[in-house]
Amino acid sequence: MNVPLSPDEDFNIWVLLYQARDAVFRAREKELSQYGITAMEAGALFVIQATSGKTTPAEISRWMFRQHHTVTALLSRMAKKGLITKARDSAKKNMWRVSLTKKGEKAYRQSIKRESIHTAMSALSENDRQQLGSYSRKVRDQALKNLVREPTLPFP
Repeated sequence: MNVPLSPDEDFNIWVLLYQARDAVFRAREKELSQYGITAMEAGALFVIQATSGKTTPAEISRWMFRQHHTVTALLSRMAKKGLITKARDSAKKNMWRVSLTKKGEKAYRQSIKRESIHTAMSALSENDRQQLGSYSRKVRDQALKNLVREPTLPFP
């Protein structure tokens, strides 16, 4: 099947970015399935661990670029799986704090192996990786300027 490319080069690059992201995401899902977690759960585990083990759903939403209700549903599933606990904040009764359980800590340790990501990135030289990182940050930052509320970015 030979489909002609759009004359809109920006769109073509966007499609390639989306396809690359989707392919790596699927490989990551397959890798994580052996540990009984999803890529989204691994992302949440990473955020909880990176924020000293006790954070709020709102903070997780900001880090993961997801709507609050999406993260709330994700955290409920993770609590049912025994990966996290949710407890009311002692100072603010309407706020929840999320922390890892022993099972969640084990899943986090398993998830940081990230072989599927390293395998995909091995197609790039070190210089290619640096350029891709630089270009990706530029595109992300420009896209964020178009949003109503620009989130604080927790990592590069």
